[in-house]
Parts: sequence; C-alpha cells; structure tokens
Amino acid sequence: MKKTNNEKVRVSQDLILEISNLHKRYNEGKSNEIHALQGVELEVKRGDMMAIMGSSGCGKTTLLNMIGHLDRRSTGEIIIDGVDTSTLSDGQMTAFRRDNIGFIFQLFNLFQFLTAVENVETPLLLRGINSGLAREQAKMMLRELGMGDRLYHLPTELSGGQQQRVAIARALINQPAIILGDEPTGDLDSSTSSDVMDLFRRINRMNQQTLILVTHNRWIAEKCDYIVHITDGKISRIENSPLIKEEQER
Repeated sequence: MKKTNNEKVRVSQDLILEISNLHKRYNEGKSNEIHALQGVELEVKRGDMMAIMGSSGCGKTTLLNMIGHLDRRSTGEIIIDGVDTSTLSDGQMTAFRRDNIGFIFQLFNLFQFLTAVENVETPLLLRGINSGLAREQAKMMLRELGMGDRLYHLPTELSGGQQQRVAIARALINQPAIILGDEPTGDLDSSTSSDVMDLFRRINRMNQQTLILVTHNRWIAEKCDYIVHITDGKISRIENSPLIKEEQER
C-alpha cells in the first residue's frame, strides 16, 4: 500500500471504493462554518477489512457517513463499485445504497416491535422479495450466525451480543459489496466484542465483502487489515495492522 502526500492510497486495481478530494462543511458560508473533511483521498480494494481511527471530532464518523451516503458531501467524488454516485438521483441513490451497502451501528438500530427474523427480512421486503422467500432467507442467515433459537424473540429479549448478531444479519441479508460499521462493538463486553470481530473476519474472508469499521479501540482496529488514521478531517497516515504483518512473515 502506497501513500503520497495527502494521501491517495492505491491498494490494487480491483477497487470497490474511490474517494477524491472529498470535503464536508457544516454551516457552509457562515462565520461558524466547520470543515469536517478536508480533501480526503482514499482507494479501497474489494475484500479489504479497514479500520478508521482518530480522536473525537476528527471526522471519522463523517467520513463513514459520506461513504454510506447518509449525509451529503460538500464537494468531491465518491465512486462505489465503478458507479459515480454523484450521477444518481435521490431515488436511485436510495436503491443503490439499499442494494450495495450494509450498515451496522453501535446501538444496533433494531426495530423494537419486530422479532429478530422480522428485523432481518425487512431489507428483502423493501426490495419487493416475496414474503415467504424473505422469511426463509432471514432464518437461514440468523442460523448461520448462531441465532437459530432466537428467531422470534424481540430485541428486548436478547442480550447485547445477540442484538448485534441480528444487526449483522440484517446488514448482510442483501449481500452488499460494502459493510460499514460505526463503533459496532462499542457497547459490548470484551468477550462478545472478540466474537463479533471474529465473525466479521470470517464473513470478510468467505464472501470477499469489504468491511469499513470506525472505532476508537486499538485492539479492534488491529483485527482489520489496515488502519486509516484521521486528524482534523484529513488522512494523516495509514498503517498495516499487526495481523497482516504476522501473515506476511509466515
């Protein structure tokens, strides 16, 4: 992985994500304007597992939101799987995000009035998949994640780790090319966090799905292939994780 002065990184030719000169400003044009992202340039290979780290307020969650198109960029280019997202209408972007990007949040964001299997089948139903087929696919996904005996439990009847597995299943059910996680283990104990990270790695390697995780936890970041450090809205450095260094030395 090569880095040039701020800081375009080309991991390989098989890119799932290309970001060029990305800026995000809040309160644009006002005296209290905040420049959250300042000319970010990044390229991510299909099948990478990447961590984003930085101090509070540095822009790491803003960057994740830009990649996931949960917020609008001020300027810059974001290409996902060869598609320049700036060319998509709002409706097209909604469909593109639904079909190509999975989201896993720290607070799970599960529908509290739906069972585990109903939460997981929801993205399929929104795509117009037959309800019977959607239910069977959701059951299969939950069983693969060790939740086969909790299919009809509400979120309030599940532990934190179990809720996170439901959130992961929901993120994976559409087989998205990119999975984004914002502090996905932040509210979990160390043992459950380790199980979740092992699950992420297994999914990443089995399916070649790209994972991008924001975390403040160095131990979590080191479970990824490499770590992107954000400082004051810019990429300050990128490092291979010890996991990769160990693999390269074998």
